[in-house]
Amino acid sequence: MQIHNFVLEDRNDSIDLRRRSHVIRLALVAAALLTGAAPRRGYAVTLADLSQKDAAAGLRGALERGAEIAVQLLGKEDGFWGNDMVRIPQPDWLRKAEGALKLLGRGRDIDELKVGVNRAAEQAVPQSKKLLGDAVRSMSVEDAKVILTGSDDSVTQFFRGKTREPLSVRFLPIVTGVTDRIGLAQQYNGLSAQVQKMGFVQISPEQASVERHVTGKALDGLYYMIGEEEKKLRQNPAGAASDIVRKVFGSLR
Repeated sequence: MQIHNFVLEDRNDSIDLRRRSHVIRLALVAAALLTGAAPRRGYAVTLADLSQKDAAAGLRGALERGAEIAVQLLGKEDGFWGNDMVRIPQPDWLRKAEGALKLLGRGRDIDELKVGVNRAAEQAVPQSKKLLGDAVRSMSVEDAKVILTGSDDSVTQFFRGKTREPLSVRFLPIVTGVTDRIGLAQQYNGLSAQVQKMGFVQISPEQASVERHVTGKALDGLYYMIGEEEKKLRQNPAGAASDIVRKVFGSLR
């Protein structure tokens, strides 16, 4: 069932009132779990004071805003390179062979590669915005249950489960275009060929090409940042940018 089905329109007088009340409560509890808040006795605004539309909009708004901020933070210059938590590291094979490669005069190539893989990720991440938004709009009842009963990172896991595979497909040609344009693929392939010729370092299939290495690490960074935004929402719902999100979350404090 799509997210718009989660918001039941009051168009039919025959709809059972208890069922409507249950849907409101379900949506509000979802919002509460997203923020780490729980309804308390005696709060000024009751659950019934909020419409079903507002309740669902608050839940959807929280998910969309968290994803949007993550994309904004990463999809710019130094979004990856300037952030110690998501900066894309050298692949294992290059880290192990770095000393030997520098002795062979490849130090400059290695330094350029370190920056280049992060620049490629920064240019790819903005392409994730639409797919993340689509995931929110297509949220099913089962997805909502997972968020309701899941762990503190249930929102992040929701996005990862819904978007990692299609984003991998979308990112790969974008990253390929960037790496080709800046000469990164040639550098990477040249270094990997030299390392394999040495014969003392094994290169995994995931790290055999710079495009796949960057794509995987870019997605890891994206979900990490979504997780950071999820933590902020749980800890401080009053800091939400949207009025409707604050309204829904504020009723649960």
